[in-house]
Amino acid sequence: MLMHLTPPVGQWNIPLVKKGRPSYPKSVEDFRKLLGSDKSCIDFLIRSRWPDGFKCPACSNKTSWQRKNRTLLLCQSCRKNVSPTTGTLMHGSHVPIHKWFWAAYLVSTLTPGVSALQLQRQLGLGSYRTAWYMLSRLRKGMVNDNRSQLSGIVEADETIVGGPAKGKVGRGAVQAAFKALVLGAVEMHFYQDKKGKTRERAGRLRLQAIDYASASTIKKFLGANVAKGSFVRTDGWRGYSQNAMMDYKHEKHIQGELKAHQLAPHIHRIFSNLKTWLTGTHHGVDPKYLQGYLDEFVFRFNRRQVPMAAFQTLLGITSTKSPVSLKKLKQQVESSA
Repeated sequence: MLMHLTPPVGQWNIPLVKKGRPSYPKSVEDFRKLLGSDKSCIDFLIRSRWPDGFKCPACSNKTSWQRKNRTLLLCQSCRKNVSPTTGTLMHGSHVPIHKWFWAAYLVSTLTPGVSALQLQRQLGLGSYRTAWYMLSRLRKGMVNDNRSQLSGIVEADETIVGGPAKGKVGRGAVQAAFKALVLGAVEMHFYQDKKGKTRERAGRLRLQAIDYASASTIKKFLGANVAKGSFVRTDGWRGYSQNAMMDYKHEKHIQGELKAHQLAPHIHRIFSNLKTWLTGTHHGVDPKYLQGYLDEFVFRFNRRQVPMAAFQTLLGITSTKSPVSLKKLKQQVESSA
């Protein structure tokens, strides 16, 4: 037993006990001061993952030694080596951890987002492939598997993403190359303005790339993203059939004198912003990669009021995800295409 309490010689030391979640950087200057090195990023990650103090995943012991270069923890009881990046999307990557933190910060706080080419330049990465890989991993971490469903009043509709298709209009245009159909739903929030009038604004968002807006596809999307019993506003598209909407209070508006963006102004404003972002920041997206970009747009939109806190949220979500190799990541993308 005494041997278990004796620290290994040379390359290990007993770390300072500092508990509680760390504060996130509120500006680029704060980021530079707080997270400018691998050491400071490792400390940030340790405190984020174990805010109440280290706990060994093997034996639940709460005491450890830390390697002097701060990259590995050693349980004092069972002698298990624990890496702070284990189970995160950063684990196993050859990219320095401070560059992962910088990438997460740029993705979560810059209003227009960042493309793989821009990320390569900002981080000084050796290849575009590495930047694309990092962004793809981060997008995988943006989806919280335990997120709550939308509720209350929800607007739902579809839009076509991509360039013009000659001779095709409406939902049929999705059959053209480089075009994709996106199904969306946004939750309504109500508030009073300065004059005391009740107004509504867009709340949380969900987006999904689909092949066709059939009743079965719409029913599956709503079932996964919208709580039963909610009011759902839609247009007169036949996909929103009685069977698809059986679990909801359906508020249907048939297009007549009013245009689609007037019937569902919030979801159509979001669709417009989505297309501007895909075209302006990323110069278009191949349909087989689209869902990852939709996940990023949703993540950023749902945290638009707290862009700085989104950085810490993103790192928290990635700590619950399994690392994905480049080969597996490409396989996942190809299979979803």
